[in-house]
Formats: sequence, C-alpha cells, structure tokens
Amino acid sequence: MVLYTTPFPNSCLSALHCVSWALIFPCYWLVDRLAASFIPTTYEKRQRADDPCCLQLLCTALFTPIYLALLVASLPFAFLGFLFWSPLQSARRPYIYSRLEDKGLAGGAALLSEWKGTGPGKSFCFATANVCLLPDSLARVNNLFNTQARAKEIGQRIRNGAARPQIKIYIDSPTNTSISAASFSSLVSPQGGDGVARAVPGSIKRTASVEYKGDGGRHPGDEAANGPASGDPVDSSSPEDACIVRISGEEGGRPPEADDPAPGGQARNGAGGGPRGQTPNHNQQDGDSGSLGSPSASRESLVKGRAGPDTSASGEPGANSKLLYKASVVKKAAARRRRHPDEAFDHEVSAFFPANLDFLCLQEVFDKRAATKLKEQLHGYFEYILYDVGVYGCQGCCSFKCLNSGLLFASRYPIMDVAYHCYPNKCNDDALASKGALFLKVQVGSTPQDQRIVGYIACTHLHAPQEDSAIRCGQLDLLQDWLADFRKSTSSSSAANPEELVAFDVVCGDFNFDNCSSDDKLEQQHSLFTHYRDPCRLGPGEEKPWAIGTLLDTNGLYDEDVCTPDNLQKVLESEEGRREYLAFPTSKSSGQKGRKELLKGNGRRIDYMLHAEEGLCPDWKAEVEEFSFITQLSGLTDHLPVAMRLMVSSGEEEA
Repeated sequence: MVLYTTPFPNSCLSALHCVSWALIFPCYWLVDRLAASFIPTTYEKRQRADDPCCLQLLCTALFTPIYLALLVASLPFAFLGFLFWSPLQSARRPYIYSRLEDKGLAGGAALLSEWKGTGPGKSFCFATANVCLLPDSLARVNNLFNTQARAKEIGQRIRNGAARPQIKIYIDSPTNTSISAASFSSLVSPQGGDGVARAVPGSIKRTASVEYKGDGGRHPGDEAANGPASGDPVDSSSPEDACIVRISGEEGGRPPEADDPAPGGQARNGAGGGPRGQTPNHNQQDGDSGSLGSPSASRESLVKGRAGPDTSASGEPGANSKLLYKASVVKKAAARRRRHPDEAFDHEVSAFFPANLDFLCLQEVFDKRAATKLKEQLHGYFEYILYDVGVYGCQGCCSFKCLNSGLLFASRYPIMDVAYHCYPNKCNDDALASKGALFLKVQVGSTPQDQRIVGYIACTHLHAPQEDSAIRCGQLDLLQDWLADFRKSTSSSSAANPEELVAFDVVCGDFNFDNCSSDDKLEQQHSLFTHYRDPCRLGPGEEKPWAIGTLLDTNGLYDEDVCTPDNLQKVLESEEGRREYLAFPTSKSSGQKGRKELLKGNGRRIDYMLHAEEGLCPDWKAEVEEFSFITQLSGLTDHLPVAMRLMVSSGEEEA
C-alpha cells in the first residue's frame, strides 16, 4: 500500500489549499482568542485573585474591542477562502504519513532483524492517551489552556520517558513488595539538547524481556550496581535497554539474606519530583520531573523514600553468577505472587511512560499547529508517524466536519498498511469532528524463511455524551466489522501459503464509557469484549481491584497535590486521593450524582487497551506482561495515559 506523505495528490491542489487556509486562519484565530478570553481556567482564576491591580482583567477589556474590529475586517477574506477550501476537501487524503529519515542503525529496519520468531519471545509495548489538543477556547472547557505550548511539552515528556533505559526496582519486603514505579527513571542516560539518549554503559544490556545480563564491566558513572534479574527469557539480539535493580530488605531492618550478591554500589535516595506549587507543568523548563530532560533528574531519584534510607542495589554477578541468578529468579517470582495474587502480570501507577515504548496512539490531537509541534517532538524517538487523520467538509452522508478525527499514531516499526473510517452515527457537538477509527498493520520481524511477522493495531475515539449509549454501541459494531474487513483485505496469507505470521492484534483509544456506571450497561456487554481481552476487567460492570479511572476531575488539575507527575502518582496510589482527583461513575437511579463517597469503583476508566488472544499465528500466544496507568502528563491533559506490554511467544517455547 502507498502511504500518503502529502494531504493532496498534486502540488496545485496543495498550493490552492494553503492559500485558502491562509485567508481563513486570521478569522479562525481571532474567534478562538475572543472566546478563550472569556473562559478562564482555575489556574488563571487563582492568578487573578492574587493580582491586586487586576491587570489581566484590564488587558482583556482593552484587547476585546481590538479583536472584534479585526474579526469584522477578516470576515470577507475568510468567506472567500472558505469557498475554495470546502470543495477541496473532497480530494483530500485521510491522513499524512511522516517518516523520519536518517535514523541510522536505530531505525525501524534494524528493529526487524531483532526477532526471527524463534527462540525466546518478544515483548511489544503500547500506550494510548487523550491529550485534549483542541483549539484553545474549546480546551478551556476542560480547564486546559495554551494548546501550542502543551503540545510541545507533551511530545517532550513522551519522548524522554520512552527513550530511557528500561529499569525496574523490586523491593523484597513483606511490607512493601510493589514496584517502585516512581524510581523507574533511575540510571537514565544523560540527554542532550535534542533529547536523544546518549550511549548506554556497556554493563546495561538491552533485552526485550527486561532481564539483566552481566558482562563483568561497569561504567564508572553508574549510581548503582547492576544486579541479577528476572527469570524471564532473554532475547540477546534485542537492543532495548533493560536493567532490574533488586532491593532486599526484611521487616525489622534485618540485613539481606546471605545468598544475595554483595553490593557493588550504593543506590542514592531520591530527592523527590519537581517543585510543588500551582504552576502548570507546561510552563516548567526541561529537566523537571516530568520531562526528564536533565542528566541529574533521574539519577537523583533511583530509590524513593518508600524504599527506606538504607536500601542498596544488588551487586554484580561474579563467579557464582548462575547460582545468584537462580536465587534472584525465585525471589522475584515470590515477590510477584505477593504483589498480585490474582494476576500473572505487573500493574502499577507510574510517573513515566514505559521505557522502550513501541507504539503510541493519541486522541484529540485536533489542532493542526499543535499536531505539527507534537509530531516534531515525537520524531526524536518514533520513526514513523501518522497525523492529521480524518476528513473535513461534507463527505458522503456525513454532516459538515470542522475538525479532523484527532487521532495520531507513532511507531518504531515500519507501517505496512493503513485504513481510516469515519463514524456516520454522531450527533450534537461530536458531529462537527470526524471521529472514527484508524487501522494499521505493522511489520515487527521476519522469520529465517523470510516470512513477515506482523501486528495489527486499531485506534479509535467514540461518541462523547454519556447519555448516548445507543450511538456508542453502533460505533462498536462498526469497529468490529471494520476490524474484520481490514485484516481480510490486508492479509497476504493462506493456509497453503502462510506468507505472514500475526504476532498481536490490539485495539485501544478513548471509548467514552466505563465499566462501572449503570448508565453504560449496553457498552459493557458489547461483543467486542468477547473477542478482545481487557486486562483491567473481570466482567461487565466489574473491575479488577487494582484498576483505576483514567478521567481526571478537571477542577483539580492545578492543585499543588497533583501538579507534578510524582505528586499525582502518590495521590492516585491512595483511595482518598483517587476519590478526590478522579472523575467517578454516576448513576441516574441512585440520584447521588457528584457524591463520590457513595459511588462504585476507583474512577471512570474510559481509556482502553485491549488485545486479542485468538486469530494470531497458530501456536503463538500474546500475554500481558505489564499494565500501567501513567501520570507523566499531569497538568497537560485531563486523562491518564495507559500502557500495556505484551509478550509474544510460541507454545513450544512455553513447553
């Protein structure tokens, strides 16, 4: 399939579109600024309350007449531009494909050689987030502002979080056996001004299975020694950074067990996250706790206060490395059972995006300028990006579209095929945006017999108004049909000639319904959940105990307690914090709307990450290895991103 790198098939149409948009843009910008000046955020209200001279109100009163006069003057030009712009949309392509050239040995082509479908399995990491990059006046309805600055900061945080080495800290303690998610940033390679990670010390090997393999050497700048790691299978050919630091400790302050390796270096106690205050995070400079831009930002936080002041990292494996490795395997497995007695995978609230993130799906990237800024930042890590997805104007039976779908997809692996479909059944304000579903086929490897190993990903954003369950159910029906059609139309395999092996099939996005609200019963029982597994769900209306909501209470976005990723993480780890800062399900029958203390669940989880367990390559299994709720975008959006790491392996390997 040919991927479209320009929105129009020829340069003449592109030039005409640029001219027409140049005529429209001044009017669009002035309307946006006028409306935004009358929709203050809670942060701006606090600033005005602290301003004895009321300078901001004075500026608004001064500039409003000027904006109005300019708006009236720009209307004739905008009308002329619209006459050219509207018919051009029928020739517009449904997305723009951007590939970063000059990726060198770290590019997607090199990643394809890492996995041949034999030996140990391969892990793939997916993330989805609603980033609310609307025109500024519309974003303020959700208590967010400065869309252009937020777009740049969101891209920086995602890029820097994903580009760090994959490091986990397990605490072997009966009283605290959770993953120290806040310390995942430890040992991050110093970042240059361009945000691209520098070379990782030779003693930290990249493995897809998050396992340490010692080679006897240690970089003198390391703050902690590399310790033995998990018993997960090792993919020695994978260049993904990974290291596990295991911290041993028992109740009563007893020393580590005798079979532990001797410490080779001391882990430093963290200095905490970014500054506490009421300043929005998109005004922070690079190097804060959210952007990870400083060489010292992560090294100072190897072990958080929860690990205790006397914790130390495990030492390097020596002559008895096999014995020590075996002991560590047993301890890690036991710790996992203690942490999650009902699960075979890790789950956490993390202050950072997962390291070695492979695929990113974003929703509500509606503003074109913000999409461009976001794309430029993400290209520091992702080689392949699809943006400006959707249709404009009048398309077929759909109503007039002022905004695109808001979907954006970024990948480290080459994209093979793409399809986009717009939902025809929408109403109210949602009908002005071309919400739909984006379907992608990516290549993630090849077998020794030159068979392609591929994966399927679908990203969507469903109808928003909570009362319109029937519309969302209809969209889920269409989504299932489109998924089946896309796989059938893009598959080049048959039983007699299996040219491709399917490694995974993932569906993600903002579904705009949760699994707890009684008002969402129709969606909760949809057949999509019988074909795809939701790792956070036990059944219709029943969540797993550790699952939390992904929709934040917009009134508290700028509170001091949640103004940094570390702060928000700590708040969401407690039930009291979740009830204070998450939006909760409501029920028409209970009449308790707004009374969080009487409502069910840990918040409204409307951002989903689903994966198929059937329809993959025969004898292959895709199992969840990790699931994360991410706080790194605190203050930048009203949703929590979610991430999932899948381990793809064959039945023979399991045996």
